[in-house]
Amino acid sequence: MKCTYRQIELKKRYPLRISRGVSAGSTNLYVMIEGAQHVGIGEAAPGTGAETATVCEQQLTKFLGHQDIGSSIFDAWSNAYCAGIPMCAWAAIDIAKWDLLAKQSGQPLYRLLGLPKCSVATSVTIGILTPDVVRDRVPEILNRTGAKHLKIKLGSTDGIEADQAMYSEVQETVRDFGVSLRVDANGGWSLSDATSMMLWLRDRNCDYIEQPLKSDLDDQLPVLFKDRTLPIFIDESCSLSTDVARLSDCIDGVNVKLMKCGGITEALRIVATARAHKLQTMIGCMSESSIAIAAGATIGALFDHIDLDSHLNLAPDPATGLEIIDGVVSVPDTSGHGGKLAC
Repeated sequence: MKCTYRQIELKKRYPLRISRGVSAGSTNLYVMIEGAQHVGIGEAAPGTGAETATVCEQQLTKFLGHQDIGSSIFDAWSNAYCAGIPMCAWAAIDIAKWDLLAKQSGQPLYRLLGLPKCSVATSVTIGILTPDVVRDRVPEILNRTGAKHLKIKLGSTDGIEADQAMYSEVQETVRDFGVSLRVDANGGWSLSDATSMMLWLRDRNCDYIEQPLKSDLDDQLPVLFKDRTLPIFIDESCSLSTDVARLSDCIDGVNVKLMKCGGITEALRIVATARAHKLQTMIGCMSESSIAIAAGATIGALFDHIDLDSHLNLAPDPATGLEIIDGVVSVPDTSGHGGKLAC
């Protein structure tokens, strides 16, 4: 098998501000694995263990120079993890290997994995905004995407008063759209702020809260969980399946991201572990195009909540293959995961 790489600069339609900063775009790494008759494609969005696409490519090139790329997908993931390969980089290889395997079998990847198509509508994310921007931007996003759920980033550095002002404006703006609201604080709150905000949000029809505390404050989760007024999902606090058991008694669910866990292989293990601990599951995304989003959507049927929307905020998306049907990210019935580079 032959492995080739391509770096593509992605620009966001709207810069995304979260508690840790602002992102206007990224340079992602695309990996093509060529078999005898088919090519599998994967994508790395730098961030988890590797800050640039160039670092991802260098790490993969060095590692694969001493590995059999055609080895078992599960063995390959374990070897990469033990070698310290950044998980966002390995996600590109893992996704490409699954894509190639499905193409070689002549099946859509979701069917190869024994899954139905996903039927849960995705959340569409809005970053931290001022109320004035909310009034202009949110209707445009909802009209363009047909979203059924809106995930609101909070954890503003201006404090919870700013968070409350934004959320209240969103709630007023979407009144006639019939969408549900969820919140992701990206670890932007203290324990006391999280406690008061969750109570405040409960009374304003919020579905759940994601990552209320920083991951290095996981020891405070039991206190927050004990008297929680909303379900608590973790994101930054859970990268691998081994993180699930560690926190299972103080959370309601986990957010799985292919870039954090190194692709589909470990995502399947995280879901299985979460279910064994009677936790809810969510699949999210980082700064991926439709290639990695397609990979996530192929296993979407495993999740209670879907947050696969980063491709909807690209101008342009360099990949094709996905549709939004009644709010659901839908993959095609072609072989593989369904994502293709447009150029």
